[in-house]
Amino acid sequence: MQKQLVIFDWDGTLFNSVGQIVTSLKFAAQQHQQPLTDEDAKSIIGLGLPEVMQTLFPDVPELHQEILDSYAQHYVAHSQDDQWFEGVSEMLQDLKRQGIQLAVATGKSRRGLDRVLAKTESQDLFVMTRAASETKSKPDPLMLQQILDFTGISANQAIMVGDTSYDLEMAQRIDMPRVGVSYGVHHVDILKQYQPLTIANSVSELHEWLNTQVA
Repeated sequence: MQKQLVIFDWDGTLFNSVGQIVTSLKFAAQQHQQPLTDEDAKSIIGLGLPEVMQTLFPDVPELHQEILDSYAQHYVAHSQDDQWFEGVSEMLQDLKRQGIQLAVATGKSRRGLDRVLAKTESQDLFVMTRAASETKSKPDPLMLQQILDFTGISANQAIMVGDTSYDLEMAQRIDMPRVGVSYGVHHVDILKQYQPLTIANSVSELHEWLNTQVA
């Protein structure tokens, strides 16, 4: 069945921001004397920010808001050079030219997502975007269901593309076809557990594969 809608995760899938997210999380943790390894910081990318705090700092709930504030300030101040992975702009524009509807489902906050949409001047590329702060965090599939409801497209006519288990599990829960990318956060062996149609090793490989599904 020809696909009509492609839903993308943002960080680590479209946007090359994983390194700065890890650096900013570690900075915030250090500011509040909380231990945090690179591996642990990287592992939670894709979750909503409240879930990130609960996962990384479960013993100090009273510090969660302060850590989040430190993280946000550091990230905004140091992420000016973050940008799309090479080939993403061309891929999105090509899919849109073919009449495919595009959407974003992300663990970012709405404020954070709006900032990077404006930075990349990509607001008009997407028919809908959903941020974790305005719905339920991945891997709950609510944000996907909201996108489907808005577009009127069924799950089997859509594809979810993401770099983490949270993305793929979210799609799997509503039987939506899904694709992993290996250049983001989670290892291929983790992504394979959620039975993706394929795992792309680069944006160009992803672009080429998506074209086979929408042509």
